[in-house]
Amino acid sequence: MTQISLVVSDVDGTLLTKDKTLTERARSAVQRLHQAGVGFTITSSRPAIGMRFLIEPLALWLPVGPFNGSSIVDTEMRPVEQHLIPPGAAERSLKILREFGADIWLFTTDKWLIDNPSGKYVAHEQHTIRSDPTIITDFSPYLASACKIVGASADAAGLERCEKAMQEALGSEATAVRSQTYYLDITPPGFNKGTFVEAMAKRLGISTDAVATIGDMQNDLAMFRVSGTSIAMGNAADNVKDEATHVTASNEQDGFAEAMEMILKRNGVG
Repeated sequence: MTQISLVVSDVDGTLLTKDKTLTERARSAVQRLHQAGVGFTITSSRPAIGMRFLIEPLALWLPVGPFNGSSIVDTEMRPVEQHLIPPGAAERSLKILREFGADIWLFTTDKWLIDNPSGKYVAHEQHTIRSDPTIITDFSPYLASACKIVGASADAAGLERCEKAMQEALGSEATAVRSQTYYLDITPPGFNKGTFVEAMAKRLGISTDAVATIGDMQNDLAMFRVSGTSIAMGNAADNVKDEATHVTASNEQDGFAEAMEMILKRNGVG
């Protein structure tokens, strides 16, 4: 059995609890990975600014992958690799999101732009990424600098239909996938959490067979498919669990830490 040399983890619903906290057991598990010489990093639908607070407690030294891995930034939040949504695809995305009645958020490298400050999930996102939005009336000036567009909606079934319509409309021009039941993410084409995993493996000079990935949502499947070992959270949907090598406990039951302890044991540590 191949030893694990790198772990790549999703953040929300995986590394963090429902109230967006990092448990002591999870932090300690990552510390043990470091001590055992196993690399560790994170990739998320979050913008880079929303990942900064995890760098110090996790003692991260590898780059991290915001915007579903379509950007790579170092631990000082400086871009290592950055990609943008083509303006035409961005414009089409906005049109489709409006048709489905979703709130629209546009993220640039350093800004979160919204046109509806009373949207249902605005306060939730503020708490999640620990940053405030910039309120605008027109997205047009920002279409050429979009790292990610999000459709936020409490209508989970409607957003799932929107995801399919978006994928059909955009084709290979952009990636559209839900990161939560209430968030549909549109990101640059050709890049996802799977390409981030491949980039990190290449950086470390290891095979992707020696990489373990862990997540809970549809946007995590891309990294499951390229890693030697994949772990679904207990809170993941069945179709996510079906594609994973292993299933751990939920994020409310320290499932992340349990999975890291399993990896250490598999590697002959502890």
